[in-house]
Amino acid sequence: MPYDPATVESYFDAFAEREWQRFDQSPLGAVHEHIHNLFLHRHVPRGARVLEVGAGPGRFTQRLHELGCRIVVVDLSGVQLDLNRKYGNERGFAKSVERYAKLDICELSGIPDQSFDVVVAFGGPFSYVFERREDAAASCRRVLRSGGVLVASVMSLWGAIHRHLAALRDLPVWSMMDIIATGDLTVENDPTSSHKCHMYRSEEFVALLERHGFTIQALSASNAVSTNLDPLLVELRKQPDRWRALLDIEAEAAARPGFVDGGTHLIVAAEAS
Repeated sequence: MPYDPATVESYFDAFAEREWQRFDQSPLGAVHEHIHNLFLHRHVPRGARVLEVGAGPGRFTQRLHELGCRIVVVDLSGVQLDLNRKYGNERGFAKSVERYAKLDICELSGIPDQSFDVVVAFGGPFSYVFERREDAAASCRRVLRSGGVLVASVMSLWGAIHRHLAALRDLPVWSMMDIIATGDLTVENDPTSSHKCHMYRSEEFVALLERHGFTIQALSASNAVSTNLDPLLVELRKQPDRWRALLDIEAEAAARPGFVDGGTHLIVAAEAS
């Protein structure tokens, strides 16, 4: 499936406020946000100059502000950029934003070479660009200084299959097998889904970044242990000590080789050589 920026823009324009709300709608979303925030705390130096690509309405912009970062906020969706400004002004994190820009991860036009300490690309920008993933990786490397860090997440193939195994019952078998073979969720193999993206195997994402001069520092799943346990998560969330224990277990297990491909997302921190 070819990359179509206009389709991605339209999808997130329509998604609007739900992009801010989605981490609050279920305990699984809260686990997802927690693991991503751990990566920011572990791999983004305090006070760093950060390019946040696919920043959306600012859930992670807010966390970067708490780390004292100077942030350039980038998104394809004008609606999401407006929401980032809105929430930033309401919650105070806009004071850390140098500027907002409607840009494509595959080009990042007008951004000087080696001008950032960190690039954050959470929420799957690499998953939406399909055949232009090499351009996206090259673009992120171009704007990072040597020794800078890319912190990114993508949709995980095996984790998504685990989470949505019911599709094997609901879709034609050939559809599921095509999704697994290609990693692509498209209008051809699943016309029932409005969410079109490329889902990565961990070795595929690592190889992509290594081809563009990145050295992997850390690799983890998100929502590996806790996937498909929604009723239990609701119960545990009512008990703060047990909820904290779950988050600690998830964070440790998700980074283990046996779990890395088992979460809904893959998260990576990689140093630019």
